[in-house]
Amino acid sequence: MITLTQIRAEAEKCTDCPLYKHATQTVFGDGPAGAQIVLVGEQPGDQEDLAGKPFVGPAGQVLDRALSDAQIERKKIYITNAVKHFKFEPRGKRRIHSRPNAVEIRICHQWIARELSTVAPGVVVAMGATAAQSLMGKVIPIGKNRGRELTWADGRRGIITVHPSYLLRIPDADSKAREYKAFVRDLELAASLLRK
Repeated sequence: MITLTQIRAEAEKCTDCPLYKHATQTVFGDGPAGAQIVLVGEQPGDQEDLAGKPFVGPAGQVLDRALSDAQIERKKIYITNAVKHFKFEPRGKRRIHSRPNAVEIRICHQWIARELSTVAPGVVVAMGATAAQSLMGKVIPIGKNRGRELTWADGRRGIITVHPSYLLRIPDADSKAREYKAFVRDLELAASLLRK
């Protein structure tokens, strides 16, 4: 049986779409092969691209706090992204996140599919629209589908929630606190599905 290490080595050589040309490196998933929960983000950010690990920047800090509040140990879950290379637009010295398009999401789906097949989780959480599109094979609205169990295109159980970077962009403190609590509830729902 193929291992995550072998899949990672293959993904590091991927040139199937143009995103690899400007990214520093492939950012593959991280976590134990037998994880019961897989969290799927959208794509690596600037800090993830430089570090080569998912969710190590500001959004990762929000995610870590939310996981703690939901009583989920990060070291026991597998965290990855739907797209493995950082897509960005240069603005001066900064690299600003640019959303992957449908073709890039579809091409990169081979890696998430192989990760899920190897990890074989009980629940898969899509964080953000790109992750949901990759897992469902089509565009699926977050608001309408959030807060309830659904079945992904491959038959796995899961839920949809917002991407933690969304929480960073909310300017109003009350709205930010409310949305953060909803995000924690979504993570708690994912954990509760394992107990059913």
